[in-house]
Amino acid sequence: MSKKTEFTQEILDLSLIAKAMSHPVRIYILKKLSQLNACCYSGNIAEELHINRSALSLHLKELKYAGLIQGETEPPYIKYCINKENWEKAKQLYISMFHL
Repeated sequence: MSKKTEFTQEILDLSLIAKAMSHPVRIYILKKLSQLNACCYSGNIAEELHINRSALSLHLKELKYAGLIQGETEPPYIKYCINKENWEKAKQLYISMFHL
């Protein structure tokens, strides 16, 4: 009888973050927001990437679900920022994985 592997919370967290970062558009969004060190409106991101708002919305949803970004509604706009606490956590998880 085989025994089921139980994953640590660190492994589960890292896999969620890695999944969220698995698309070039999402990497671009994360780099932009982290370099700006400020918030950015979703409409500006859509124009810059030349993608429609519904596609952008799906990418932002993945990043929010992983906790890497946070959104703030200022009707009729939504602005997004890096979630600094979770961004630091993601950084530490990757450093731990690669033993840097």
